[in-house]
Amino acid sequence: MNIELLKILRECNKNNQCTQHELAENCHFTLKVTNNLVNTLLEEGLLKNAENGFEVTEAGQILLEEHRVDNAIILAAGFGSRFVPVTYETPKGLVEVFGERMIERQIKQLLEAEITDITVVVGYKKEKFEYLIEKYGVKLVYNEEYDTKNNLATVYHVRHLLKNTYILTSDNYFTKNLYNKYEFEAWYCAVKSEGYTPEWCLQIDDNNRIVDVEIGGTDMWHMYGSVFFSQDFSDTLVPLLEKAYHTPGTEDDYWEHVFMNNLESFEMYINPQGPNVVYEFESLEELREFDTSYRENSKSETMSLLSFIFNIKEDEIKNIKPIKVGMTNNSFRFSISEKQYVCRIPGQGTENLIHRNEEYESIQAVQPLRITENIVYIDPKTGIKISEYETGSRSADEHNEIELRKSMNLLRELHTSGIVVPHHFDIKQQILFYEDLCKTHKAIVFEDFSEVRAKMDDLLTVLEKMDLPSVFSHIDAHVDNILVLPDGKLKLIDWEYSAMCDPVIDLSMFALYSNYNQEQLENIMNYYFENGPSDEERLRIYMYISLSGFLWSMWAQYKQALGVKFGDYTLKMYRYAKNYYKNSMELMGERKYESTK
Repeated sequence: MNIELLKILRECNKNNQCTQHELAENCHFTLKVTNNLVNTLLEEGLLKNAENGFEVTEAGQILLEEHRVDNAIILAAGFGSRFVPVTYETPKGLVEVFGERMIERQIKQLLEAEITDITVVVGYKKEKFEYLIEKYGVKLVYNEEYDTKNNLATVYHVRHLLKNTYILTSDNYFTKNLYNKYEFEAWYCAVKSEGYTPEWCLQIDDNNRIVDVEIGGTDMWHMYGSVFFSQDFSDTLVPLLEKAYHTPGTEDDYWEHVFMNNLESFEMYINPQGPNVVYEFESLEELREFDTSYRENSKSETMSLLSFIFNIKEDEIKNIKPIKVGMTNNSFRFSISEKQYVCRIPGQGTENLIHRNEEYESIQAVQPLRITENIVYIDPKTGIKISEYETGSRSADEHNEIELRKSMNLLRELHTSGIVVPHHFDIKQQILFYEDLCKTHKAIVFEDFSEVRAKMDDLLTVLEKMDLPSVFSHIDAHVDNILVLPDGKLKLIDWEYSAMCDPVIDLSMFALYSNYNQEQLENIMNYYFENGPSDEERLRIYMYISLSGFLWSMWAQYKQALGVKFGDYTLKMYRYAKNYYKNSMELMGERKYESTK
């Protein structure tokens, strides 16, 4: 049946007191077209006249039921990096707008349309969404790939649920309810831009069917908000989605890439919306403009802390941008009165790994050398740190000979500074500590762990027999923690592990983090030691690479047990432990090796 007739029928079913003027407005038809459609429905016995309106007949109701929406899926797995620091504490979909959480508003709109089969796909901070089960009767599906793949993977994991299905994004906000009990064609919500937009822009034919998709355009309809998949659309999408998911290189793809790359296979129309209906807040500053209560209180502990430290109102904190989602911490940049800063938020599980009071002592001790960042604030309990942003700075290049020489000189300056702190880095104790954490969390995954662990004891026995120097060392020295300023000078940042230790451990860590081969390791040893390393210094560096590789592989296994993923980092560290154990033994020779048994 004609889609226009069905839309009129749907509106009359929702409200049997609609006038023809109201029907025309709600369906975006002219009054003349609406009059003709109503007359046709009356003639076919699908509508009948009612007091102040029109009533759907039994035949009309049977026809509508053929187009009932089956379910809705809400995508809520992502982190929402552009909405930091709020999303460090709260998933974006759970952020309130005018006192109402965005995801709850959409769930209630679905329920108003009698859509009760609702699935929420979760990932980041998944536990935060659990309460929705009791409150609204939704189901949760966990996407374990939320932090490594884009929403193509999210939709793939619920492909078995795709029928006549709404697809929603948890962080959209609609000022009116766009959902219906009945839908008649696949559609994508669309808004028309004024001027240029970087969004996914849509070319449409005279019937509003999408015939082309381009990223970026001027004065164009563009994808914005929710989507409806008809059964035919879902049936076509699923096999193409499966093929794309299993194709290498699609990790960053959206499901819309599948649609865009196979347009000839799909029939989808725009669901045009005017201004002030659909909102997707890209940043906290955008939300402030919409809900002015966020100017004073963003409901974020981090923002509240910044406001307190700088003695300003929250809306004076501007240009907030994530700059690093690290293995240990998360950081973001912000500005106050044109001056830029960096705020570091300790990551999940770091409270068990890092002694923040020791980091505080190290930062205080190194300040006189003027080789590190300018610290504005650091909390020795929580580890939250604020520092001035070095404009124009970048990480050192591990393949740039000049910067490598400068980096080794910087480490040597630190080691010969005479700085003394009360805490020590004992690699044996650290290994025991991480091993206990891994066992407690059942995090050890390597089959030959016991064998490799025994080899690490061999190396520790050798180290214990040596008369090792103990100076102030960084411990976490690698190119990401060495900033190159515009004038070519270097600064060393992030002092979480710094302590008194054998200084050559910094060379070992540098090589380890940079994934150096033997030749590259030789280069930095020659840069650090004016006359090259002695046999004993070379041996200590080899042993620290092996021991540190083992240590960080356990660190990564523990973090993975908490749900944090590092790709092949764990494998690389474990392989360094094995390879440099072998190198150490070869360097010691057969006689010294026997003495460790």
